[in-house]
Amino acid sequence: MNIRTLFAFFLAGFLLAESHAQKIRQPNLIFILADDLGWKDVGFMGCEFFETPNIDRLARQGMKFTSAYSGGPNCAPTRACLMSGTYTPRHQIYTPGGVSKGNPKYMRLLVPARERKDQALKKKAAAQFPINNSLDPSFVCIPEVLGKAGYRTARIGKWHLGEDVQGFHLSTANGKGGPGGKFYGNVDVAEQMTDRALQFIEKNRDGPFFLYLTHWDVHGPHRARKEVTERYKEKLAALPASARARFNPVYAAMIEAVDRSVGRVADKVDELKLAESTLIVFSSDNGGLPKVSQLAPLRGQKGSLFEAGVRVATCMRWTGKIKPETTCETPITSVDFLPTFSSLAGGELPAKQPIDGVDISPLLRGENIAERSIFWHYPLYLQGRGLDIRLPRGKTYSWRGFPSTSLLHDQWKLIEFHEDDSIALYNLKEDPGERKNLAKEMPDRAARLRAEMDAWQKNTKAPVPKLPNPECILK
Repeated sequence: MNIRTLFAFFLAGFLLAESHAQKIRQPNLIFILADDLGWKDVGFMGCEFFETPNIDRLARQGMKFTSAYSGGPNCAPTRACLMSGTYTPRHQIYTPGGVSKGNPKYMRLLVPARERKDQALKKKAAAQFPINNSLDPSFVCIPEVLGKAGYRTARIGKWHLGEDVQGFHLSTANGKGGPGGKFYGNVDVAEQMTDRALQFIEKNRDGPFFLYLTHWDVHGPHRARKEVTERYKEKLAALPASARARFNPVYAAMIEAVDRSVGRVADKVDELKLAESTLIVFSSDNGGLPKVSQLAPLRGQKGSLFEAGVRVATCMRWTGKIKPETTCETPITSVDFLPTFSSLAGGELPAKQPIDGVDISPLLRGENIAERSIFWHYPLYLQGRGLDIRLPRGKTYSWRGFPSTSLLHDQWKLIEFHEDDSIALYNLKEDPGERKNLAKEMPDRAARLRAEMDAWQKNTKAPVPKLPNPECILK
C-alpha cells in the first residue's frame, strides 16, 4: 500500500468517525405537548387527584420547571411561537378564528368580533391591523432548522397552524391519516398517535430525529374511555364532599390518556438505549379551564394573560445530561425552543427572521442564562372569568381575555390594559394570585418596565387597538 492510498484510507476512516461522533453529539429531540392542561393538573406540580405517574417519573428523572410559560394564552398563538421562535405580533396569530368572542356591546374598543352584526363596523375593525389564522410559510420553523442539520422530523397530532407542514418529513393529525382533520374528544386518538410515534422512533433509532407529539387531549369536548372514567368516579365518590371541587372524572381520564402516552414514549426510548442521547420535553400549550382544572392560587384561566392562562406544567429529561430530581425556577417560554434545539443540534438560526427566544440549554446543565424579560400580547376580547365589568341595572359581565400586553421580569409582572391605558404591577413571589396592584406604590419600577414594554411593542409592531367602539353601551 503506497503512501497516497494509506493517507486516503486514514482520511476516510477519520471522516467516518467524525460523522459518527457528530451523530452522537446531536441529541434526539422529543417534544410532547398537551392541549389545555392546567398548570397544576399533574402530580409533580402538586395535584393529588389526577394520576400522572409517567409524567411524574419523567420529572423525577430530570428537571421540572416551576416558571414555564406558553407563548400565548391559547393554542394557536403558542404553537406559532414554539415553531417559529417569534412572539405573537410577528406572526400575527392571536387566537383561533382571529376574532374576539363575546358581546360587542361590552367592548370599549373597536376590534374584530365574531358576534358583531354591523358589516361596516366589521370592515373598519378588520382594517386596523392584520390578524392571521395560519402561520406564513415564509417563517423558518424548528423542523426546517433541524432538517438542514440532518434530522428526520415528525409531527404527530394537533397542528393548528394552517395547511403548510413547515418542513416536517412526516405530518399526521391522528397517527393514521394525513396532516389535516380535527380529533377533539376522540377517545382513541392518543393511543393511535402514540403507536405512530413509537414506529417513528424505531425507524429512526440511529438518529438524529425530532418528534413533535402534540395531543388533542385534554381539550374539550371532554370524552374518555368509560372504564377509565368509572375508576375516577369511584375515586371521587370516596373523597369527602368538601374535597371534590372541580375534580372531573372524564377530564381525569383524558389526562391519564396523555400520561400513558408519555410513559410509552419514554419506555421506548429506554428500551432502545437512547436515553443518554434523547432530550424529552413535556409541556402544555396554555393554561386550563376553572371548571375542570386546579388553578388556585393563580388568577385567570385559558385565554387570559394572568398567570393561570399562561403558566404551564413543564419538565425535561435527558439521562446523563440533566441531573435527576432538579428544579429550575428561571422563567422560560415557547419562543425559546427553536434557538435551544438549534443549538443542541448544531443547526443554523434563520437569517431573515428575528428570533425572540434564547438558548436555554445551560439551564439543563444547572447553569444560568442572562436575565431577560418575557412578553405576551393579546389585542382582542374573550368572554369568561377574569375581569368583571359593571353593566346597567346592577348586572355584571366578565372577560377572561381583553386587549392587553404583559411583561415578566424576574418576579415582576406588568400588565397594560389597552381599554383605559392603565397598568398593573404584581410581585409574583409574594402575590402569585396577582391580587395587589403595586403600580402606585412602586412608580419608578412600574415606569421602567412600562418603558421596556413600549420599546418591545414598537420593535415588534404590536397592534394596540385605540379606536372606541361605537356599539359599546358602557359608560
